[in-house]
Amino acid sequence: MAGARQTVGEARRIVVKVGSSSLTTAAGGLDADRVDALVDVLAKTRSGGEREIVLVSSGAIAAGLAPLGLRRRPRDLARQQAAASVGQGLLVARYTASFARYGVRVGQVLLTSDDMSRRAHHRNASRTLDKLLAMGALPVVNENDTVATDEIRFGDNDRLAALVAHLVRADLLVLLSDVDGVYDGDPSRPGTSRIAEVKGPEDLAHVEIGSAGKAGVGTGGMVTKVEAARIAAAAGIQVVLTSAVHAADALGGGDTGTYFHPTGRRSADRLLWLQHASTPQGSLTLDDGAVRAVVEGRKSLLPAGIAGVEGDFSAGDPVELRNREGRAVARGLVNFDAKEIPLLVGRSTRELARELGPGYEREVVHRDDLVVLHP
Repeated sequence: MAGARQTVGEARRIVVKVGSSSLTTAAGGLDADRVDALVDVLAKTRSGGEREIVLVSSGAIAAGLAPLGLRRRPRDLARQQAAASVGQGLLVARYTASFARYGVRVGQVLLTSDDMSRRAHHRNASRTLDKLLAMGALPVVNENDTVATDEIRFGDNDRLAALVAHLVRADLLVLLSDVDGVYDGDPSRPGTSRIAEVKGPEDLAHVEIGSAGKAGVGTGGMVTKVEAARIAAAAGIQVVLTSAVHAADALGGGDTGTYFHPTGRRSADRLLWLQHASTPQGSLTLDDGAVRAVVEGRKSLLPAGIAGVEGDFSAGDPVELRNREGRAVARGLVNFDAKEIPLLVGRSTRELARELGPGYEREVVHRDDLVVLHP
């Protein structure tokens, strides 16, 4: 365990995610002392320039509640977006002022899940974050709540943080909230104990993980944090999950919180985003031969292998690829509108090009825009 924690202390590029409940009062509004305490830890961690930090920060909606006279987090999307619009400026202004005490400049990066599945947007976001870090700035990342629709929202910043850690090729992801780790039961009850490390999903197979946050201003409970940790670990990134008050210990490699060992290999592509951040806008049913070609052969999906289509989607949207039993076997970005697909079903690209023009001599889903979903 000591060896694993030592690599935490040696991590050079770190993504830190902090939840709303660690930054705001229960009534809504930023708690300046809490923000400053977090910034103190992050600024000291990166001092000397040996370590780079990307901060994924919740709190925009919560920060906008009090200024708009809202007593609690609204349930409807329009008022959430209004609160985020007001709160995001307050949140970044607070971070800017707090980091300025250490001579650290802050850069705001707002992302939507819809952006990140698309190749050009993914590449641009990666380039921007890399450049900010190279220029000595500290990126503050949040979901772009003011424009995201229900269909394209991450829903919680824990998953966003895991995907950002993958995007920037981080060595470490630290998830900070109001709970100091994963417990083998309800932490408020006597006799439960903190799980110090997780080597794989089997270590949590018999643990019942609660879903509600304590403070009432955030969206992510322990379920979303553990899922985020699993996503990052599967992408080869070590994860520490703990409370914001233990941030310094976590970043220094101390025995705090729950440590998730990396379970997979690093990859530099955006297919993790397609798998975990996109919401399918429809589905294509594949014949048995196409399922084998896509799943086992990792080939593109051609019109000849399609047996059916559902949904109302446009070219470039994410869609599920299903077998004849209706089970999703893959997800990909489709090259045609839903209304065009019936014209293509079961036909060869050569035949389609001859009848409809050269624009139809292409894959329905290219293998570079396709991720196989493991059962």
